Amino acid sequence: MKKLLLTTVTAIALAIVGGCSDQSEQQAAQAGAGQQPAPTVSVVTVQNQPVEHLVTLPGRVSPMQQSQVRPQVEGVLTERLFEEGAQVEKGQQLYQIDDARYAAQLASAKADLKSAEANLKTLEARSNRYKDLLTRNAVSQQEYDDALAQAQQAEAQISVAQAAVDLAQVDLDFTKVYAPISGQISRSYITVGSLVTASQTQQLATITQLDPVFVDMQQSGKSVLTLRRAMQQNGSLPVKLILDEITGESYEHDGKLKFSEVTVDETTGAVALRAEFPNPDSLLMPGLFVKATVMLGNSNELLVPQRATTRQPDGSIGIMTVNGESKVVPKTIVVGDTYKDQYIVKSGINSGEKVIVTGYQKVQPDMQVNAKPWQSQNNQ
Repeated sequence: MKKLLLTTVTAIALAIVGGCSDQSEQQAAQAGAGQQPAPTVSVVTVQNQPVEHLVTLPGRVSPMQQSQVRPQVEGVLTERLFEEGAQVEKGQQLYQIDDARYAAQLASAKADLKSAEANLKTLEARSNRYKDLLTRNAVSQQEYDDALAQAQQAEAQISVAQAAVDLAQVDLDFTKVYAPISGQISRSYITVGSLVTASQTQQLATITQLDPVFVDMQQSGKSVLTLRRAMQQNGSLPVKLILDEITGESYEHDGKLKFSEVTVDETTGAVALRAEFPNPDSLLMPGLFVKATVMLGNSNELLVPQRATTRQPDGSIGIMTVNGESKVVPKTIVVGDTYKDQYIVKSGINSGEKVIVTGYQKVQPDMQVNAKPWQSQNNQ
């Protein structure tokens, strides 16, 4: 009987203890369900960073000097004296035009000059005799005046004959076609044996100076103000070239922006810019399209990743920050230009503040968060 009573009391005690334990677990579960853990977000601490201000513009290569070789007299082309595509020097003879006719014209002009000179001597002698006879009243004043006038006319004829000789010599010299500038010459557009004239539209060849070369660009009238200010401060600006946008191939030599047009094109609203590049290997050919990057200068700016920003309904840009108590604080910022994948911040945030880059979609203002460095997360 005592043993049965002891067993019953023990069972009742175990039931009471088990009930209390279940109740404690339910309360703990309810408490855990009501208090969720703080969400984890990635943040970056914004600081002033060096920024290189760049302007990228499409451009086209143009030669520094280019000259079309043209005939200045009529005749048959008898000889070509250069190798096509070769480097030629200023004053080098390139072509020879048949000069037989011009040599004959020069000889004729020289003969006319000698005849005029002989005639002058005769008339001067006659004038001198008449002058002596006039003192003895052997001739009239009119006769002397006529003789003097004829001598002066003969002197003028010598000047005319000398001009004809000079002109004939020029025409003869023009039968030799020389290079007007130094540079690389093109193929010959006219073959030997062809008749050329001074008024023909087809040039004989083209000479192009390829070192250095120009790169001509266009910039909008409003945007060019920043560029002109930079040019006024520095004199010239360094420029880099991208030859192939797909591969990213860049030109090994840097150039300098040296010229900006002083007027805005009324039809396009753009301003012409010109940069000069060394071209020792003749890699840059006239007419080649390139992309030019003009470096305006460097400055320290406050940068915020673009992915950390949201566009508000009123058009402003908003961000989420984390304060010293690990609570979310929304802010509106004013941005300027972009640098790579970041905004340059003008106002609305200070250096040293933490900006949420990822995870801001799941937080609310004044919410407690667990902030982790964004850069460390990217490097993992």
